[in-house]
Amino acid sequence: MWALSIFCATALVSQMLSIACAAWRIRKAQPHATEWQVRRPPVSILRPVCGLENNLAETLESSFHLDWPEVEILFCVAAADDPAIPLVERLIAAHPDVAARLLVGDVKVSVNPKLNNVVKGWKAARHDWIVLADSNVLAPSDYLDRLFARWLPGTGMVCSPPAGSAPEGFWAEVECAWLNSFQARWQLVADEIGFGFGQGKTMLMQRSLLGASGGIERLAEEVAEDAAATKIVRTAGLCVRLTLEPFQQPLGQRSWTGIWRRQLRWARLRRASFPLYFAPEIASGGALPMLSTAVLVGFGDWPFWAGLLYAALWYGSEILLTALFRWPLSPLTLLAMLLRDAALPALWAAAWFGNGFVWRGNQMAVPPARHRRDKIAA
Repeated sequence: MWALSIFCATALVSQMLSIACAAWRIRKAQPHATEWQVRRPPVSILRPVCGLENNLAETLESSFHLDWPEVEILFCVAAADDPAIPLVERLIAAHPDVAARLLVGDVKVSVNPKLNNVVKGWKAARHDWIVLADSNVLAPSDYLDRLFARWLPGTGMVCSPPAGSAPEGFWAEVECAWLNSFQARWQLVADEIGFGFGQGKTMLMQRSLLGASGGIERLAEEVAEDAAATKIVRTAGLCVRLTLEPFQQPLGQRSWTGIWRRQLRWARLRRASFPLYFAPEIASGGALPMLSTAVLVGFGDWPFWAGLLYAALWYGSEILLTALFRWPLSPLTLLAMLLRDAALPALWAAAWFGNGFVWRGNQMAVPPARHRRDKIAA
């Protein structure tokens, strides 16, 4: 019981410190603009598109309204019969003043379909500064300014985790709770202590860095292109940094099946690329602390009011963080957080005992590390 008490206290302190660390970023201000904010270099934005999804027209059109002097937008589609092509063509035609192109085709360099889709865009891009932005990311007008604001000395890549927004229905609320005050929070904390990880939703890079490392094909060294980019940047002695606040991903309607498949895919990719960092994720949610608290209260070591206070501090601080970042907050938020935390141990276990996952309706698997190395060497 003493061990459980120590565990609960340590977990609560970690929870509160992580929330305070993430909340601090809202008030964080740089003393002056970075060199690249002042120079405002030309940028190529690569947006891989695959099928129609919620709010696609809104997110893709946001690329045309950026407050930046020179931008080219390259929409990358793998198949000529993709149903999103007419939408992309209409958006390009509606903004003739913006340099934008649609590129169709697939270049098989890896097991990652997204990477295969963007290779042609990377090679066709005219500028050295390149942003890879998923089709479901909403780019505000100061999108590039916020990215370059984090390009401090010693930076090799700037990324942003997604922040779920515009949820419709309970399951979208659950995904918001998963993306925002849980995953985004821990990623922001990692960045704050100088250990930022790449996030494929938005990645700002220089072509010259990848070129010196062997080209975009080097991203095939991992199943996930963001994990491969992270390792390349760190090998070069540089840092991955995150934007001070995440960019929005409008969710619309969601289903539990879709949420589970996405989270399982990401978990298995994290486990495959960074197993030592993935292992402690089992203790990052509220399931084990709440279960331990229930045991302590049930056996009389803690009074009932102490258990209630513990839960109130745990989830109350997370709800406060949600409000501070202006993330979606509703009467369903607490229930969504509880369901998320209840599912985390099962997700963690499933990530270890299996390699398969579903991406865009395709059944895929994480190949063993040795197989990936052999494929790259060939």
